[in-house]
Amino acid sequence: MNTIQPTSDRFDDQVIIPSMKNSILNSQMDLFGGQENLIALEPAMPGVYFDAPEIDLDYDIAIVCMSGGKDSFAALKYLLDRGFPPSKIELWHHLVDGNEGSTLMDWAFIDDYCVKLSKAIGIPLYFSWLKHGFEGEMLKNSSKSHEHIVETPDGLIELPRNGVKVGTRLKFPQQAASLQTRWCSSALKIDVGRRGITSQDRFVGKRVLFITGERREESGNRAKYNQLEPHAGDTLRKSKNPRKPRHIDAWRPVLHLREEEVWQILADWELVPPVPYRLGWNRSSCATCVFNSDRIWATIGEYLPDRLEAISEYERQFGTAISRKGLTVAERAKLVKPIEIDDKEALLQATSKEYTLPIFLPNGEKWKMPAGAFGTESSGAN
Repeated sequence: MNTIQPTSDRFDDQVIIPSMKNSILNSQMDLFGGQENLIALEPAMPGVYFDAPEIDLDYDIAIVCMSGGKDSFAALKYLLDRGFPPSKIELWHHLVDGNEGSTLMDWAFIDDYCVKLSKAIGIPLYFSWLKHGFEGEMLKNSSKSHEHIVETPDGLIELPRNGVKVGTRLKFPQQAASLQTRWCSSALKIDVGRRGITSQDRFVGKRVLFITGERREESGNRAKYNQLEPHAGDTLRKSKNPRKPRHIDAWRPVLHLREEEVWQILADWELVPPVPYRLGWNRSSCATCVFNSDRIWATIGEYLPDRLEAISEYERQFGTAISRKGLTVAERAKLVKPIEIDDKEALLQATSKEYTLPIFLPNGEKWKMPAGAFGTESSGAN
């Protein structure tokens, strides 16, 4: 087993999902000085728990949203380590750039990487996307958003969006917590995932666990997330007699973990650190994420100049920079020195659509912490 020296004790105080007897509740009230000082054990809303690192895994299907980053891997391994059958798991990967030819935002290899991962671990993978992806949505001009495409066990389905209104974007998502302002997350991932649930009758009458890999340590905004709650596609807790009864829980199993614990999970699994971390990125979001720091843009300009130029061209076209300070990505790239990338193997992979590197460590090879681990350069939404 590969071991990372921990910098803190493992998460100690796990919240017990409320089924406690009155005697335990009363003893805690005595300990903390009365009801007013006791953290509520019963959820404010049915099925909602702020802390739920351990839950009853009595589900028919578990859907793991697989971005290809360390936290989605940790979420999958966390589920497997608790004995959930791999035969009941499926991976969902949202194609940020769509599947119609755009290469503006995401890493070139990431889609094939998820395919190779799926084959390596024997768990099925399904793609879903907003037709024409990020670029198509960004270029919306007095028009409607495109259709959703969802891959299912029986093939692709195209979902019309009759309810959407005509609108115009013609600018990048802005750096904000609001999903209306930072529309990429909602339009390209959250909405697509929701429709992936509601469009498939195979989830009717089933208990489904929808898993994502957010962590509270990443930002003040994520620190407020509930760890377990009904998913937007759930119907049983919205209606007494739903036409299509679905019990869908959204669980963030690694929400409480620190970064060193996540890397330990990957090391124990002997999973080769994903390419972005090997290049010095501290997150495996889109390569040209709007949250990238100046130094990340400088690094893209140094090693992947075509990617920087593609973003710069749209900033010029829109007359609006991604940064709220008004500086273009090209101007920001000139402010600082780029990261020095020593991992030439990972750098070569970054430019290739086909993923050719190992998924897991070759026999006898020692796991190594990637250059981007514990980094402070912003390279993903917070």
